[in-house]
Amino acid sequence: MTMHPMISALRRHKAGVALIVLQIALTLAIVCNSVFIIGGRIERIARATGLDEDGLFLVTQQWVSEGDADGKDAIERLDTMQREDLAVLRALPDVASVAPINSLPLLNSAAWNGGIGLAPEQPKANLQASFYFTDENVLPALGVKLVAGRAFTAADVEHKALGDANTPSRIIVSQEIARRLFPDGSALGKNVYLDGGGAPASIVGIVERLQTPGTNAFSTSFAYSSVLVPTRLNSTFSRYAVRAKPGRLAAAMRAAPDALYQANSQRVIAEDGIQSYADIRHDAYRADIGMAMLMGGVSLILLCVTAAGVFGLTSFWVDQRERQIGIRRALGARRRDILGYFQVENLLIVGSGAVLGIVLAVGLNFALIKRYEMDRLPVTDVLLGVVCVLALSQASTFVPARRAARVEPASAIRSM
Repeated sequence: MTMHPMISALRRHKAGVALIVLQIALTLAIVCNSVFIIGGRIERIARATGLDEDGLFLVTQQWVSEGDADGKDAIERLDTMQREDLAVLRALPDVASVAPINSLPLLNSAAWNGGIGLAPEQPKANLQASFYFTDENVLPALGVKLVAGRAFTAADVEHKALGDANTPSRIIVSQEIARRLFPDGSALGKNVYLDGGGAPASIVGIVERLQTPGTNAFSTSFAYSSVLVPTRLNSTFSRYAVRAKPGRLAAAMRAAPDALYQANSQRVIAEDGIQSYADIRHDAYRADIGMAMLMGGVSLILLCVTAAGVFGLTSFWVDQRERQIGIRRALGARRRDILGYFQVENLLIVGSGAVLGIVLAVGLNFALIKRYEMDRLPVTDVLLGVVCVLALSQASTFVPARRAARVEPASAIRSM
């Protein structure tokens, strides 16, 4: 099959060829970047939190008649009320474990971020981390895996007012922190300094993984740098991480607010004050899911429009060239020769569009990097996009090309 007649035929249809080339290029550029964005969102959504998420729910409540947590007496009173709440929740028949906590991974609320240093009063921290204030029941309540050291004991746990700057003497850190601060693997038993303080905090345990509460770009930069602090925070606002017994999550969630109100009615538990962790995860990634669906929809529409354009143009050319096809058949061309002609012709057009589309895809990616600090588009994603567009265009061409291959030699005579 010679290329000269094919190129000559395309030159006679410059406008149609140019439109298809441009359509292919724009589709490839947008689809490649869309698929890259979707892949990033899916990877982000699929990140493991380090929790045993099944059976976990969060209680958020506020006392309404206790005033501010000012003064030692007020702090002691609020701590007593918090410990009473914990005892009430632990006594529920469907509850396995309970721990006070200021936030949870992905909650995007009450995140306490700070620096960790290796020297007292260090001006610049070695790394950023999120702090979870809790008690000795945190490991079974959250279902995190301890890989080294020990869990907190009741003797480790202190309590303080929200915002108090007291430094804990013992902490449990995530494996990510241990690896980054002590690459030689000697983190256990070492002292670190929190938020530029002068008092040391000894690492008594290391958990395998624990994600931070935030999901924004800042928090993502230290997504697994988390610290467990054995301290109950005392304020008029409190949260409890509750683990239900297997298969009893719904029953435990229904029973929790009634039991708390019965223990102390001077509180408010909003409609969203009882949240399963599945709902917390869904809310955290709602925007990512929406973005992935939007980009997926746009990509699908573009691919369908491009396929329709290729199909329509090829069908139009087949109708226009019926006499020429009949002449070729009369001169001995086989059906597969006619089919191959249109497939190769389409490949030339789409190949030209793909080359232009690669340039546009890279240019669009650079613009997104500059404006939204995205990662660079991998070459493999671009090549995969090219293969998909080529395959789609060849499939769209096949039906009209097969119709052209069925043109009989007599068509050359009938059309004269």
